[in-house]
Amino acid sequence: MIRAALFDFDGTIADTAPDLAGTANDMRVARGMDPLPMEALRPMVSAGARGMIGVAFGVDKDAQGFETLKTEFLDRYEQRMTQASVLFSGVAELLVELEQRSVPWGVVTNKAQRFAEPLVPAMGLRPRVLICGDTTAYAKPHPEPLLEAARRLGVPSSACAYVGDDLRDVQAARAAGMRSVIATYGYLGDAGSPETWGADAMAQSVPDILGILDGWMTR
Repeated sequence: MIRAALFDFDGTIADTAPDLAGTANDMRVARGMDPLPMEALRPMVSAGARGMIGVAFGVDKDAQGFETLKTEFLDRYEQRMTQASVLFSGVAELLVELEQRSVPWGVVTNKAQRFAEPLVPAMGLRPRVLICGDTTAYAKPHPEPLLEAARRLGVPSSACAYVGDDLRDVQAARAAGMRSVIATYGYLGDAGSPETWGADAMAQSVPDILGILDGWMTR
């Protein structure tokens, strides 16, 4: 039976695409290039700087010049990351409901501490635990961030559910022995159809998440 809920951040509980995509477009405009439409950038938001640079400039992480672009992207993002990012509709109500039921919840994100530690509370969130991309020696899809979150909550990993919007979220949850939920309203990346990822459940909206968790908490 599920006793705790863990959530990815970007694309799962927070719509951070406006600021991440906006940062990429700021860089394009600074170079005399036209901004790209949001629909071109949004799918790769969960991949952070790598995804945004890849779409905006056609440069992958192994290419010459990538690290320079990444450094600029991160510096620019830090200056604007709270301008337009918002919680997805229903998230605040979902978290209040979990707290009223005394279900501990936390955030496990690949976002670095530099960004996640100020951004999460700036959006009004007070998770019981926050695990960032550099909190442990590994990032998702490695299970260690999820296992560390479970340890800090004092809940067996088998009694946790993890909600995310990327294939690596499902992979990390499976490796950690947790139930997994795909937030199909999120960014989803470029890993093909989420129906093929092997998650335990799929949520079309935030209210769907509570229904799924409720079923797992009462079995």
